Amino acid sequence: MTGSAAEEQRSTGSRFADHRLTVPAGVTWAAAFVIVARPRDAAAALLGAVAVLLVCLLLQRGLAARRRLSPSGRVGEGLRRVLPTIAVCAALCSCVAAAVLVMQPAREPPLLVDSAQRALTAQLSVTGTPSETAHSGFGGEAVSGVRFEATLERIDDGRGRSDVTSTRVLLFVDGLDTADAPAIGSTIRVEGRFRATDDGSQTSWLVFVEGHPQIIRQPGWHLAWAAGLRAGFADAARSLPGDGAHLVPGLALGDDSLVDASLDQAMKDSGLSHLTAVSGANCAIVIAGALLLAGFAGLRRVARLCAAGAVLVLFVVLVTPQPSVVRAAAMAAIVLLSIGASRSARGVPVLCLAVVSLIVTDPWLSHSFGFALSALATAGLLVLTRPLTTLLRRWMPSWLAAVIAVPLAAQIACQPVLALLTPTIAPYSIPANLLAAPAAPVATVVGLLACLLGAIVPPLAVPAAWLCWLPAAWIGAVARFFADAPGARLPWVPGVVGALLVVALTGSALWVVLSSHAPRLRRAAGVLLVTAIVGVYGGVLVGGTIALRLSVPQNWRIAACDIGQGDAVLVRSGDSVALIDTGPEPEALRSCLDRMQIDRIDLLVLTHFDLDHIGGVAAVAGMVDTALIGPTDGPADEAVVRRVIESGAAVHEAVRGDHGTLGALTWGVLWPLERTTLRGNGASVTLRFSGDLDALFLGDLGESDQLQLLAEGPLAPVDVVKVAHHGSGDQSAELYDRIHARAGIISVGADNDYGHPNDRILEILAGTATRVFRTDQLGLIVISIEGDETIVWSERTASATVASLLSAPCATPWHRQVSYGSSACI
Repeated sequence: MTGSAAEEQRSTGSRFADHRLTVPAGVTWAAAFVIVARPRDAAAALLGAVAVLLVCLLLQRGLAARRRLSPSGRVGEGLRRVLPTIAVCAALCSCVAAAVLVMQPAREPPLLVDSAQRALTAQLSVTGTPSETAHSGFGGEAVSGVRFEATLERIDDGRGRSDVTSTRVLLFVDGLDTADAPAIGSTIRVEGRFRATDDGSQTSWLVFVEGHPQIIRQPGWHLAWAAGLRAGFADAARSLPGDGAHLVPGLALGDDSLVDASLDQAMKDSGLSHLTAVSGANCAIVIAGALLLAGFAGLRRVARLCAAGAVLVLFVVLVTPQPSVVRAAAMAAIVLLSIGASRSARGVPVLCLAVVSLIVTDPWLSHSFGFALSALATAGLLVLTRPLTTLLRRWMPSWLAAVIAVPLAAQIACQPVLALLTPTIAPYSIPANLLAAPAAPVATVVGLLACLLGAIVPPLAVPAAWLCWLPAAWIGAVARFFADAPGARLPWVPGVVGALLVVALTGSALWVVLSSHAPRLRRAAGVLLVTAIVGVYGGVLVGGTIALRLSVPQNWRIAACDIGQGDAVLVRSGDSVALIDTGPEPEALRSCLDRMQIDRIDLLVLTHFDLDHIGGVAAVAGMVDTALIGPTDGPADEAVVRRVIESGAAVHEAVRGDHGTLGALTWGVLWPLERTTLRGNGASVTLRFSGDLDALFLGDLGESDQLQLLAEGPLAPVDVVKVAHHGSGDQSAELYDRIHARAGIISVGADNDYGHPNDRILEILAGTATRVFRTDQLGLIVISIEGDETIVWSERTASATVASLLSAPCATPWHRQVSYGSSACI
């Protein structure tokens, strides 16, 4: 055999060896993804996998015997080669199914399943770092707190029944700061209510804690040591200026607790958020440093490897075992074992072995987006970096080609999952990574050294953190620059369809630019690919927007935006537009305004200052001529009013008797009374619009306030009522009977925590023959007038029960027909 032939054979064998675990790893991941989502079918999956394994073993034995007797032909040879892979896949799938069968009962303790709606006492071990969280309280007020993961160890219902278990849960604690949250490793006792998650979720229950946790045991020495290092380094970083201070702990330790919402969004929009997550690069730096120091100390190879392994374990404890950390540490451990066994460790097999080992151990990792992004990014770096570098080297120096190829490879591999998470494309991620990524290793190494130095010599903590601040500040500046650039986030097709479309387009593009076969076919495919990308994206961006806008009835009068748990309702007459409340978030309101083609608001009404009614006010900055507001209650409310005034609106506090016109409609304020002492829900601005469509908007008035409103004077019947307080049960049946509305709009979020809409209000509305239209079921709801008909249109269809109710024959004497979609009436 010639030297070139031998070299070619070795190369071919290497390529085969590099990818022989790829299929088993992918099949194992897919099997785990399906089985944990359907744990009741795990036993059937186990039996099926074992049956496939036995069939493969029997066929392999039969083919081997046949081969000894006579040649088996191409079909037999091909089957013989593929059977081992199928057998390995079946064996791994059986391991996954068995793991689910063993672990699933611990996720469903009988006592917890039977008593999930009651408050229970629980003992837990904290396993996650706390993160800030905020939500709208029972009255709509903003409530802040923390959330963190823990392992549930024991539950007690207070009636003598208890269960011992071991399953992961996610706790929500209101009124607690991250600094006061229990440290990792603490054993705590809480009183709370449990809510089951989806079967595929890593955390099996959500725990809504009543009060604050009680610490009954402090963490062990190693966890306390790690928590002290993290806290000390974060405290040192807090004294630094700007975005660099917020990024220093994240770049060094993966601790993003200091990153505020604005910087977090900028990092995501610029494609740099991965820099604050601990990855293989961090583990490689730590292990390389440990091996180097062990070598200087004169240790033998086994001792050096053991020292590197010990340092790796301490590093994982320090940065906490998040999915990306676990993946990186597993790969590092496999590499160390390979070196110890004097075996070569190639990247793709190591990644596949790490993925298989972790998923078989914890099948629920298959549903972790963090784990998926980490594994895909690593796969992209291992598989695509070299061919992309070779391709780019045709037009630029080799070093620049390599620098560009690294973030490009990771971005290509991760884009399908990113598109599934947020249906957008970040066009500046490559140049942003090109500028920022070189600073990340510097920040990581210097940050780790600064963290350790600050622990050994506390007075040097802040000066050492300054050394890490410079590269961190540079990364923050790059993120801000590209996030603020035009088109930083371009819309994409949402959901699984969008992810599959990304896979198809990127796969085709890679084949066109990297393949060396059929050049004419590749050129033709390249032209078709460019045409497809332009056509698809043009259709999504332009055609989709036009279709959305044209689908809404053009002669609309009222539009209830689908903004989740909150209110944001538009009223239009001619070219004049009023907006009643802004919902909880600006983005949802912006989307609705864009769809309804609203760029100017003549009258803004902020009924009261709860978060679910004023949280989206930033979306209308600079668009409002006049604003009516409810009574303010403190500096936070006054700050909202100042922002509205600074955006150019004339602001007036609404009281009963105020009135005006909106196009051909007239409006009048019915509540609150002048000089009222009420605040919040009870002081909600209540308006009536009169004209070709009469409508009443009740804000969040409760039953007692509604009765006081009735006492101030008679209420005439209306065509449409915006049901108070998202359909809570605190309602006056007498008021709804007086107004006798034909349609009742309930602006409410799907699967909300408050039980809205309440059965009581639904019964009240049914008793007054008021047809109910809910944004949680129907999405955007639009009421328009077409000739002599009043049409109620929605972007989604209702559930079967609701649809049948709405499509009942119209038997009212009302002079207009009101239809849902295109045919139902009320």
